[in-house]
Parts: sequence; C-alpha cells; structure tokens
Amino acid sequence: MSDAQVIRGTSVLPARRTPITLHTADGLELVGELALPEDREPVATMICLHPLPTHGGMMDSHVFRKASYRLPALAGIAVLRFNTRGTTSVQGTSEGEFDNARGEKYDVAAAIELADFEDLPNIWIVGWSFGTDLTLKYGLDSEVQGAILLSPPLRYSDTADLDAWAESEKPLVALVPEHDDYLRPAEARERFERVPQAEVIGVDGAKHLWVGDTERVLDEIVARLAPDVAVPLPKVWDGPMERADVSAYRDRTVAAFGDAGPHSGDQLP
Repeated sequence: MSDAQVIRGTSVLPARRTPITLHTADGLELVGELALPEDREPVATMICLHPLPTHGGMMDSHVFRKASYRLPALAGIAVLRFNTRGTTSVQGTSEGEFDNARGEKYDVAAAIELADFEDLPNIWIVGWSFGTDLTLKYGLDSEVQGAILLSPPLRYSDTADLDAWAESEKPLVALVPEHDDYLRPAEARERFERVPQAEVIGVDGAKHLWVGDTERVLDEIVARLAPDVAVPLPKVWDGPMERADVSAYRDRTVAAFGDAGPHSGDQLP
C-alpha cells in the first residue's frame, strides 16, 4: 500500500533549508532563506521578489512560500527568498526602510550576488506584483538567465526598463490574471509589445493574488526553469512530509498570505 499523501498548501516537502543574510552595497542586512534539493544539486535557481511590503508583501507571500515548500523536491529548483529593506516576516525583519523601488535596487543586487557566490545554476528572477517592477528595473544582470513576472502592474517600471529587456533578448514571461486589479491580459499584451521576446500568458479566472491558482503558477515556473521536469507537477508525495504552521499569517492581508477565501481587491501591488 502506498503512503503517498496529498500535497496541500501547508505541505512541506524535504529540502536543505538554510537561513541566509544578504549584505547590500549600502550597508544593510536582509533576512532570507535558501532552500535546496535535499539529495541532489539544483538544476535551476529561483530568486523571489515579493509584493509590496507596505501592504503585507514579504518573503512568505503564499506563492513564494509554497514554491520553497515544493519546488526543491518536485523539480530540483533552488528557491532563494528574502525580505526587502524594512520588510518583516516570521523569519525576521530586514534592516532599512521601504524606499519606493529606489534603494531596493541594492537588495536585488545582493540576492543575485549571493546566488552567484553559491554557484547556483541557471538563475531566474520571479517577481510578483511590486516584485515585478523590481525585476524589470534591476534584474537585468549578466548572471540572470531570464525572468517571470506574476501580476505585473507596471507601476514603478517604465518603457526604458522594457526597452532594456528587449535589447537583452533574455526570456521574459508575464503571467497575467484575467481579473487582475491593475493590468489585465489585453492591456498587458499591448504594454509588452515593445519586448519582442516577451511571452504574455493570460490566466483564465485568476486574480491578482493567485488565491486558488498556486499550482498553475508553479507549473509555469517549472516549465521555464526546469523544462525536463514534467508538468503539471504531482499532487501527491510518497515520502516524508511536514506541515507548516501558518497561523501567524491568518490576521494579515491576503495580498501576501492568502491561501483561500475572498479579497477586497483594494490592495496595492
């Protein structure tokens, strides 16, 4: 008889998880975590840039939390998460203060530098909402192979950032929810036309927060970072599994922590 268990939102699959400290060029220490496959070298690396911290975004925003729980085991992907300056999560608070996508350029650079220092392979940046603006503005580094944008609002980034990505010819994938609060698929396709290689994927029925659609997001990430891994990813796991305690998130905005239930739609990206 199989001991396979259904993978749920709180399921934590095996990985080598290590707390990390990022050191920025302007002298700050940022709190983070690196999750590696338990019994093999990673095939790719995912640097997570979280949603707006002034509205609950952080390294434990639910899509990124679940990526760290699942992708090292299911896809061999290293997941590097961290709190940008002034951001708090269960792991702790990063030094500094939120700087409206200005000083955060040093945070992004510090994450890329650590991934490079650790010799992590095939580095991609995955930004979500505010994190997509950081990706477009500061993620175009020689060590970065490509980027995935979840619910891009194109609020802090501008046409010059898009033009730089176009010139780089690096892969750029935008997952755009059908019912997004800020940028929906038709407009996104128009805005990203200036990046010829950009792939804009409209996701039917989805909303900005991806509540109920985490599996689709993770499948799209794996398809780009680890194309040899079959998707959709398994929904059961035949091996050790722990359960995360997410009670600390229940009184926080669903923009960052939601696993289920409605949202007001008035959270900033």
